[in-house]
Formats: sequence, C-alpha cells, structure tokens
Amino acid sequence: MARARIPQGQGDQAVAAALAGDADRPMTATAVRYLLQVLADRYPGGAVEVRVPPYGAVQCIEGLQHTRGTPPNVVETDPAVWLQLATGSRGWTDALESGAVRASGSRADLSGRLPVWRAS
Repeated sequence: MARARIPQGQGDQAVAAALAGDADRPMTATAVRYLLQVLADRYPGGAVEVRVPPYGAVQCIEGLQHTRGTPPNVVETDPAVWLQLATGSRGWTDALESGAVRASGSRADLSGRLPVWRAS
C-alpha cells in the first residue's frame, strides 16, 4: 500500500517551522517525511535506503533494487541531522566524519544529492 504523499505547501511549511525551532513533534515528523519524499522523488530507485528513525525511511537512487532483509546500502541519522543535511545547513562530510550519520555500502554516499530543499 502506498503512503500518502505530503503536499508541497504543507511540507514546505513544516520544514520552515522545524528550521525555525517552532515545530512540535507531529510537525517535525511531517518535515522529516517530506524531505525524505523529496529525496526519493528526485532520485528514484531502490539501491539505497535512507532511514530517519522514528519518522521514516525511503529507498532511492538507481541501481540494484533491494527487496528483503537488511539492504546493502543504508544511510541512517536522527531527525535533527536529517533536517540539516536535507536543507544544506550541514555538509555530508562533516556529518559523516562526526558520526552523526551512519552510512554503509558502496552506494551510501549522498554528498552529491544534498541538499534537496531550499527556503524560497
């Protein structure tokens, strides 16, 4: 069953609120899920799984499709770091080297694909 899509206006509003520090837990969840949705829309595929517990995960990037068990290419981080990475306020290399992002697999590098959102 397909997940309900977050409309752009609602997603943009949630991201702006989260970045401003004005988001409650449900609004933060919407912001995180919206940014994951944008990543998956922009880079469709199933080669990499991006996880932001407890709010969501998506498969993205062209390549071998993963269907069962633990995927070979996984990126995982917390909601605050995901918001920073997806909006460009933190760089991929910094987050990776500091341990704020865990990435495994030969394709689990999002450096050329982030940020996916800019304030308009």
